[in-house]
Amino acid sequence: MFSKSKMALRAFALIAMVAGSTYAVSSNAAEKTSDTTIFSEKELQTAAWLRDAARADNASYRILESLTTEVGPRLAGSPADARAVAWAEAKFKELGFDKVWKEPVSFPTWQRGIEKAEIIAPFPQPLLVTALGNSVATPADGLSAELVQFASLKELMSAAPDSVKGKIVFINHKMQNASEYGAVQAGRTKGASEAARKGAVAIIIRSVGTDSHRFPHTGVMNYDDGVSKIPAAAMSNSDADMVVRMLKRGKPVTVKLQLSSAAASTYTSYNVIGEITGSELPNEYVLIGGHLDSWDLGTGAIDDGAGCAITMAAAEFIKRHGLKPKRSIRVVLFANEEQGLFGGKAYAQAHEKQLAAIQAASEADSGQGPVTQMSSFVRPEAFGIVKQMHNVLAPLGIAAGGNNAYPGPDMGGLRALGVASFGLTLKTDDYFDLHHTPDDTFDKIEPARINQATAAYTVFAWMAANSPIGFGSGAEYLKAIKQ
Repeated sequence: MFSKSKMALRAFALIAMVAGSTYAVSSNAAEKTSDTTIFSEKELQTAAWLRDAARADNASYRILESLTTEVGPRLAGSPADARAVAWAEAKFKELGFDKVWKEPVSFPTWQRGIEKAEIIAPFPQPLLVTALGNSVATPADGLSAELVQFASLKELMSAAPDSVKGKIVFINHKMQNASEYGAVQAGRTKGASEAARKGAVAIIIRSVGTDSHRFPHTGVMNYDDGVSKIPAAAMSNSDADMVVRMLKRGKPVTVKLQLSSAAASTYTSYNVIGEITGSELPNEYVLIGGHLDSWDLGTGAIDDGAGCAITMAAAEFIKRHGLKPKRSIRVVLFANEEQGLFGGKAYAQAHEKQLAAIQAASEADSGQGPVTQMSSFVRPEAFGIVKQMHNVLAPLGIAAGGNNAYPGPDMGGLRALGVASFGLTLKTDDYFDLHHTPDDTFDKIEPARINQATAAYTVFAWMAANSPIGFGSGAEYLKAIKQ
């Protein structure tokens, strides 16, 4: 925390710096104009200072160290969930946010329990597996069956039931890069019910990840109504490679699987919210944030402690340096994203009648950065402002995207309702090496990367909050752009 005298000195220094600044906006910065629908040169200089100063020094790394050290894994509905909520409230207050509050989010819970697997024939070996979220248990002493391999969910869906009945389905869909996540994770989310329809006794998938480490990747799966529930697990990619080599030898591979995972009672957690109050339009706000929960294998540093820290630090940087945004900047740490977007859905439902108050929304939920592109979803009248935002961000190596942005999983429902949105694309070349594994820990965080991402969010939040025009949130806007 900073004393009032230090804050005053910083604010004075900022004013002096901006007044005579030579901070670069970009090589193609907007020309000086009296047009009231774009930023003035002075405002652009302030944004450029924020970009460079926030990149050099912000609180994101320290915030994330605190979360992962003092709370650690934050499985939704667990005792650590409550500790995370308490941490978030205290941290917002410590960082000097003007308002801090909670909004309830209720959901069914799930517990992991024992998870073991081994090949018992033809070449006995242990397997490293993890239960998929929502999986039911095996019998207490486990179940054993022959493995039947499929290259993808689509191949499983096309298989004859006789080839699956009584066996353990093995979906061997290898993820090569981040762009394949959607296609590969379909086997995780839908595979159990498809296998059960054909009479399988369990399913084990190749982990949805790009690493070759002997760490299995967890993640949520869902059962279809009216279909038997069978145990579901993921094995590490290196173990999946070993299983493939065994299958190539032409002998049946028999696996024993033991899981004690189970559904538990309904739980009420909270979206935790901190806000920097706007000076001119306090009831309008820029919405940023990440999800507070994590899976329980690691400490949730990459997914999504980083997103929480980036967005908290962006707003804190603006506040700490005595800047007063015209609109409020609201940071939401969403509850239980991992098991079904419960926090995001609850926020959209609670605020559905005030959508027009949201100037713009953007969630950080793809790791530590850096940000590589910014795209928008705004009314055409705001394109000039968006262009200026692109120009200010360009020196960070951030490319200009189009006008079809997706703001992130917890905010996707808001976009569907017509909320103006921005997508700050985070680099994910190594994200899926760590995603949902025991390797998702604080030592993987690189200060330069998370600092760049925080600088990008600082600029975005400041410029969106100070835009001379609204970006177009609300049902009427959504109706207009669909025509």
